[in-house]
Amino acid sequence: MSALNYNPSTYEIPGKNTLNHGVLLNKKDDLKIVELPIPIPEEGEVQIQVKATGICGSDIHLWKYGEIGIFPVTTPQLLGHESAGVVTAVGKGVDTLKVGDRVAVEAGIPCSKCDQCMSGRYHLCPTVIFKSTPPHHGQLAKYITHPARWLYKIPDNVTYEQGALLEPLSVAISAIERVGVKFGRSLLITGAGPIGLIVLAVAKATGISPIMITDVQPSRLEYAKKMGADFVYQVDPKRKDVEIAREIRDIFGGEGAEYSLECTGVESSFRTAIMATKDAGVCCLVGVGKNDQLLPVNNFAMREVDIRGLFRYHHTYPRAIALMASGNLKIDHLITHRFDFKDALKAFDTTADYSTGAIKVQILN
Repeated sequence: MSALNYNPSTYEIPGKNTLNHGVLLNKKDDLKIVELPIPIPEEGEVQIQVKATGICGSDIHLWKYGEIGIFPVTTPQLLGHESAGVVTAVGKGVDTLKVGDRVAVEAGIPCSKCDQCMSGRYHLCPTVIFKSTPPHHGQLAKYITHPARWLYKIPDNVTYEQGALLEPLSVAISAIERVGVKFGRSLLITGAGPIGLIVLAVAKATGISPIMITDVQPSRLEYAKKMGADFVYQVDPKRKDVEIAREIRDIFGGEGAEYSLECTGVESSFRTAIMATKDAGVCCLVGVGKNDQLLPVNNFAMREVDIRGLFRYHHTYPRAIALMASGNLKIDHLITHRFDFKDALKAFDTTADYSTGAIKVQILN
């Protein structure tokens, strides 16, 4: 990683000679930094100098496989959806933000008119534009525009880097709420990647206990121990998922965890999470994996284990900002690597390489 040329307290209002660059995925395995025009905010929008953007596992999946879940890459697109920055221009009709305001960006833009939106489930809007989900451009550029409605001011004691963590933090908050686990209840988290570890942090702050987290990498499990996991379990991919689930159930007193959050999307891990969940418990799929997976249907049906899905988040940003600003939830230690924008491709290589020990990699501008 090169030395950073980054001053978070400054920003540049673009002029005639200002250059804009973005990280563009042309197609599978074809990622490059390209020059872009400076975007002009339309009515209801603001222009933002993006100061920090985290690389998500979905960005890596789009790059390496040319798809994420049910969304294939069909046209060249910018990546990135975990961003914070500073307002550098406002469009017509915007009176909630001004130049110089520091903001976190909620990446989804729903229609705000359909039944799902009107019911409060705007994340399920059938026409939602979610930045970096094909075919929509993402936020990994030096300058972007975004509707003011989906921007949130961040207080002075929240850094841009922390602001960029609000997006995965929102996923973790939604996961905890979706599975329904509460204070004093047991929780299994499968996968100690960035989302799994942030789920762990939120669960600890909520008073959920005991908590177990699993992973194949011992270094991730050691990190989870330091974060307060009550139990860690190293998964041996060569072993049968039935055996692994039995051992996990035994650690939870023989009956399994009351609630489980599967944060990898890997079929064997999802199967394990289902079988390790206590009878009449709840198991929620958070990670994104193959579209079609083989699941132990009779196992969960005959034990009345509820299987739930999670799709992004809604109404989480204000709470996530309050948590971050309070100091009661500290997760910025998960940022293990920081790169200048000019080294964005190295940032992607670092994220994709397990040997680097990267947890959350951010690109700074």
